[in-house]
Order: sequence, then C-alpha cells, then structure tokens
Amino acid sequence: MVTAEDVRVIALSLPETAERLAWGMPTFRVGGAAGTGGKAAKGGKIFAALADDDASMGVKCPREERAELIATEPEKFFVRPGHDDHYDWLRVRLAAIEDTAELRAILLDAWRQAAPRSVVDALGGAGE
Repeated sequence: MVTAEDVRVIALSLPETAERLAWGMPTFRVGGAAGTGGKAAKGGKIFAALADDDASMGVKCPREERAELIATEPEKFFVRPGHDDHYDWLRVRLAAIEDTAELRAILLDAWRQAAPRSVVDALGGAGE
C-alpha cells in the first residue's frame, strides 16, 4: 500500500514542484514560483493534494475522463458530490493503488496537466 509520504516524495521529485499548505492540507504545485530552491510555492498550479486523513488524494483530471475511471475502478477513484462537480479533479484512495509505480503514473499525469508547456517539453520522455 502506498502512503501519504510516498505521494510527497514522488510529487516533489517532479520538476518545478513544491509543497504548500492550502485549506489545511498539503498541496503540490508546479510552475510559477513553485520550484524555486525548495521554498514554499508562491504561485503555480495545484496538481495534487493530500486529504486531511492521509487516506486519499485529489489529482487534476479532466472532467470528461472521470466517469470512465470511476466506472472502471470505483474502489480506487471517486469524486465528492457537490464539491468536485465543476472542477477538473478526481479523488484517489491510496490503499487501492497497487504500488509506487502506479502512484507515479497518476501523479505524473496530473502534473503534466498543470505544468507549463515548456516544463513538460523539457521533461520529455524522462518522466515515463
């Protein structure tokens, strides 16, 4: 089972990413001033956030892809009705993630959606 610490380590290994508290929860941001020398992010876009119970995380995900992911693996993916309805956001239960390779793939996909194009292009295939 992957842990909140695994989320933190993998998220922070992605280029120009920093951790910052928002809404009382750790969020992971890319771009802006997010990746400047390990300092707290002053800008950037959120691509992942740990839930306050460390049992799940939210990740950036196009709304048009959410229904299929939830239908395919409802034990892993979900949304909070009324809260996530109008956002490009998906919740993931950490206990349902197979291993850190799957976690990295989920975080990398969310990161690519939020990162500036120049940063994504610079990463190239190295993030696969």
